[in-house]
Amino acid sequence: MASWFRRNKPATVPAVESPAPRAAPTDTGTDVPPSVEPEPAAPGKPGWRQRIGSILTRDIAELFGRNPVLDDDLLDDIETALLTADVGVPATTALIDDLRKRMKAREFADANALLKALRNDLVAMLRPVAQPLQVDASRKPFVILTVGVNGVGKTTTIGKLARRFQDEGHALMLAAGDTFRAAAVAQLQAWGERNGVAVVAQGQDADPASVAFDALQVAKARGIDVLIADTAGRLHTQQGLMAELGKIRRVIRKLDADAPHEVLMVIDGTTGQNAISQLRQFNEAVEVTGLVVTKLDGTAKGGVVFALAREFGIPIRYAGIGERPEDLRVFDAEAFVDALLPESLGA
Repeated sequence: MASWFRRNKPATVPAVESPAPRAAPTDTGTDVPPSVEPEPAAPGKPGWRQRIGSILTRDIAELFGRNPVLDDDLLDDIETALLTADVGVPATTALIDDLRKRMKAREFADANALLKALRNDLVAMLRPVAQPLQVDASRKPFVILTVGVNGVGKTTTIGKLARRFQDEGHALMLAAGDTFRAAAVAQLQAWGERNGVAVVAQGQDADPASVAFDALQVAKARGIDVLIADTAGRLHTQQGLMAELGKIRRVIRKLDADAPHEVLMVIDGTTGQNAISQLRQFNEAVEVTGLVVTKLDGTAKGGVVFALAREFGIPIRYAGIGERPEDLRVFDAEAFVDALLPESLGA
């Protein structure tokens, strides 16, 4: 390994941008977002229900809005609604089988009771994976390796995470490991400048493993709390690029045997059931330990979250429900389910 670095490391120290500390933000509505708001949303701010538009909300509202009879036809309609929202066949089958068994046992007095049972079942499916990311202060720096396919919003998510961690009082650094996309390094550097966060970067087409290694060296020397390393987006079917992720992990373990401490995969919530195969391949390559599901405000098919939870059981750390940094929310099972189901049954 030592000989590998002698052959491949640049002779010069990588660029480390250390912007001035971030000034107090002003609400311009564009470049400098307001401070991270408490979770759930502060009064007057859009919450989960206002941010997530779901076909499931509409379909369930229509079903129960017409005072349905509690029978197999109603369960069939609920099943169709769940499948249309991309909850997936295995998860939907488990939910409907439970409701059918309880309905035949005359457990539900009316449609409202059945809707409540559906809500509780959906929450129970997500609650085990609703685990916020905890930075272990004993691991310094705490290394987060971010992965995902092209176009999921990975670099933007890193910027939002940087803002969150900084507001929590952590000293952090970013590593621009997406060296294949020309705009990626500049994009991450822009986030760094905006938030007063140092960014370790090398030239385009540099070895991502070398970038991560150098960044970890610098973070250790500076006493940084959290290091977030970007990687190039790649299709889960590209075996060579998937193997590269394993190489990054092996290389940084030369400096810290336990790193990365979190492998955070960013998943586009509009992807639907294709997210299942994506996560399966990435998990095999680098052992994903946490998920961020983005773009939930722009999809009618957020039900894929249930499919991911049921098949993998990997913690869902954050959900993206808007463009602003504060719209990257800690994943809340109850808030998410309540955003998908109608608030009331109507008359």
